[in-house]
Amino acid sequence: MTKKTLSFQAEVAQLLHLVTHSLYSNKEIFLRELISNASDACDKLRYEAINDSGLYEDAPTLEVRVSFDPAAKTLTITDTGIGMSAQEAIDHLGTIAKSGTKDFVSKLSGDQKADSQLIGQFGVGFYSGFIVADKITVESRRAGMKASEGVRWISGGAGDFEVETIERAARGTSVTLHLRDDALDYASAWKLKSIIAKYSDHISLPILMEKEEWKDGELINPSDEKGGRQPGGMVKTGEWETVNKGNAIWARAKKDITSEQYTEFYKQISHDFEAPLAYTHNRVEGSTEYTQLLYLPSKAPMDLFNREKSAGVKLYVKRVFIMDDAEALLPTYLRFVKGVVDSADLPLNVSRELLQESRDVKAIREGCTKRVLGMLEDLAKNDKLPAAAADGASATVSDPSTVVTDVLSETDKAEALANVGKYSKFYAEFGAVLKEGLGEDYANKDRLAQLLRFASSSTDTVSVSFADYKARMKDGQEAIYYITADTPAAAKNSPQLEVFKKKGIEVLLMTDRVDEWALNYLQDFDGTPLQSVAKGAVDLGKLQDDAEKKAAEEAAETFKPLLAKLKEALKDKAEDVRVTTRLVDSPACLVVQDHGMSTQLARMLKQAGQAAPDVKPVLEVNAEHPLVKKLDGSVHFNDLAHILFDQALLAEGGLPADPAAYVKRVNALLV
Repeated sequence: MTKKTLSFQAEVAQLLHLVTHSLYSNKEIFLRELISNASDACDKLRYEAINDSGLYEDAPTLEVRVSFDPAAKTLTITDTGIGMSAQEAIDHLGTIAKSGTKDFVSKLSGDQKADSQLIGQFGVGFYSGFIVADKITVESRRAGMKASEGVRWISGGAGDFEVETIERAARGTSVTLHLRDDALDYASAWKLKSIIAKYSDHISLPILMEKEEWKDGELINPSDEKGGRQPGGMVKTGEWETVNKGNAIWARAKKDITSEQYTEFYKQISHDFEAPLAYTHNRVEGSTEYTQLLYLPSKAPMDLFNREKSAGVKLYVKRVFIMDDAEALLPTYLRFVKGVVDSADLPLNVSRELLQESRDVKAIREGCTKRVLGMLEDLAKNDKLPAAAADGASATVSDPSTVVTDVLSETDKAEALANVGKYSKFYAEFGAVLKEGLGEDYANKDRLAQLLRFASSSTDTVSVSFADYKARMKDGQEAIYYITADTPAAAKNSPQLEVFKKKGIEVLLMTDRVDEWALNYLQDFDGTPLQSVAKGAVDLGKLQDDAEKKAAEEAAETFKPLLAKLKEALKDKAEDVRVTTRLVDSPACLVVQDHGMSTQLARMLKQAGQAAPDVKPVLEVNAEHPLVKKLDGSVHFNDLAHILFDQALLAEGGLPADPAAYVKRVNALLV
């Protein structure tokens, strides 16, 4: 065939404009695409050669070579794959998303079709070369065709391309990019090797580049050693070396991978100096097939609470790197998880950079979420391993957070002992983020509730689970009681806990900023309701005897006139004033109505610059406190009423609306 000029399909012309201007966010991705295409061509040859070994001709080696020429401003990617005929070059390079792969797969059926899943789709990755090149030359010959039936395809990325028949002895394809002046740094061994290591390190074929060595410059005057030299530089040696590892750790059998290798891979992908707390490695088969290798870090990053930051696992398709931070594959509350997901058939958009929402994406997301929660459950189970079990004896413990086990094998014992304390370490770093899942992941809400840990009025350590609490509930106790506060000290010393301390009722102390928001989505645990001690009237049910109830009713009746005066004095601050039974030593406290927004949450929203309603709390007073008794008939009633309210506000971590007025009132009374 003599040289002829043909026009691109209209869609290709549009695509080329898109590619060169906005399709790829990162220029260096072009090399990933071209190497991926070269690998696909070799995979296709390997498959076709199953039935026709003659396609290998006299060159059985399948490989990809990357070479460059700074003087000529070119970069060439050559493969020994299936190659193209002249007509295939016209069809595949001139028509969008038509590479022959789709036609090839459509001809297969049964087991052949399943086996061919290793062969990737060409898509439009070829055109990404125009990001860095103002002209691309493709030379190719299809396996099994004559040397005289090679083809050369040339285009400047405009509206047309040239194609002609050439003599080509080698099977396969060479893609030569004529680099733009602003892309000449891609004609550098260091640059190319770094890109290959980043994107294509796990391609199963060898990727070769020519070795270079330093050569001193020539003497300016050969007869004068001291006369100076021309500048030296790196020169090619003629030898080729493999620059990719060609061995994806996640594609290997777990029995062939050591814990040290898992750790080294984690450090490589996460840039973390510490070993991970745990990892899970699984191949998932079924309607959606993928491999997952997921890690739990030991330390939280500085930007953990920046929900806008890109986060997620690395996505590969058939061991070809597609993107970092594939957030679609894990929910936001698991943004700390590191690792790799490698899919055989995940749908991607035209640039391979953005995942399409699909059934496959949803299946992978759900599968990865379940695996991560499973890892956490295993760590939590072994967080407080009983000493008896560690010694190999039969052990049964009453604390539900500890593992209840029969005699452990040596292997299981070693693994369990290795995990002691790991969940506590994890929770200290990531517990607050995990709580976000209560509002984001309804399907796994109950599993997440099992994983939460808190401090309580009975312990200072953040180690109490809902199951722990429930196991320790008093006879007749009908709710899990908790309090939210800005700090552990504010929670533990809150006046609202006084009656609970008096009766020995444990209260969970919640001091993470996310707590109150998250608990809006969790009304009960295992059938037992959760009750904030700062919301609604305190009702201890069977834990309060008849005498106490009668005394409270009598006090409320006796104090009716005083409560009415307090309500009038504080009408701008308090929604209501009532006698309480929750106080023992303090004169007053603030609560909100059931299901209302707490004053603490309202403060946090305002501090974050978000709209929040003006919350008017309920003032509850202790009828037995001397200060409350002194109110009746006091000439300073109005000042005392405001001081009572402001002190209750201070006790829960708030500030008086008018601090100067508060100080003035206190000073006046002191004088």
